[in-house]
Amino acid sequence: MTRVAAVDLGTNSTRLLVADVAAGELSEVERLMRITRLGDAVDASGRLSDAAIQRVDGCVAEYAETARMLGADRTLAVATSAVRDAANGREFLAGLGGRHHIETRLLAGTDEAAMTFRGVTSARSVEPGTLVCDIGGGSTELVLGGPGGVSDRISLDLGCVRLSERHLAGGPTDANLAALRRTVREAIPRRFAAATRHLIGVAGTVTTLATIDLGLAEEIPELVDRHELAAATVERQLARLAALDPDGLTDVRGLLPARAPTIVAGTAILAELMDVLGAGSLSVSERDILHGAALTAAAGVAQPR
Repeated sequence: MTRVAAVDLGTNSTRLLVADVAAGELSEVERLMRITRLGDAVDASGRLSDAAIQRVDGCVAEYAETARMLGADRTLAVATSAVRDAANGREFLAGLGGRHHIETRLLAGTDEAAMTFRGVTSARSVEPGTLVCDIGGGSTELVLGGPGGVSDRISLDLGCVRLSERHLAGGPTDANLAALRRTVREAIPRRFAAATRHLIGVAGTVTTLATIDLGLAEEIPELVDRHELAAATVERQLARLAALDPDGLTDVRGLLPARAPTIVAGTAILAELMDVLGAGSLSVSERDILHGAALTAAAGVAQPR
């Protein structure tokens, strides 16, 4: 058995997983999440801001210490859309690894997709024609596969932070939401619609919508995992959330206040994606890229970059 830690340096959140891995099976020891908004304004500026870097650096310092206290043999931090897009992204990542003595890896979009699929399928078998969608802060990954692994994958610049900044700065008006949904519709290759038979959703937008749908005050992974979200439910929640002002959003049961600024865009992305794919429902997965990173770390294939 190997105890490892994985850190997901996302555009919207920074997450930690400490897990025991044996013979390809993963058992969670600790899982933490903090909204850090690393990708704030990266879409417009092309750079990680000093304030965002400081937020993430402080969070990772705590995570690295937690991993050491829990006896992790290796800690791997994976960086995605915000770091890929930022001119100072590689410099940030190298400094982070050096300061906190952890391994780092900058993932290409297609590698991010494959790692997500690996994490999802570590806890469930999948049928042919299964599409995993990962709506992140800066990008959305679509990964098509089955029992034999990944057959097609793509990373699209459709994250909830990115599209909030592009389309909803003036509020979620009907016109703004229509423009956002049009952006999503035009970006999705139609080959995925033709090939998709089953849909699995991961990451914060999806798990938050499941939490709300279940009537929970906070996310309970054991209940959220494998929850079925109907397309009609997603559309209904989109209409409800878009009608609320910022104060009203923070009062929604099951919605973290820190996630409120991006939940409308994330829900709109999901609603449009399900419509394009012709998916009447999706199955929620609590396992995602974080678990794929932990399995990668345990396999010993992760190298500092």
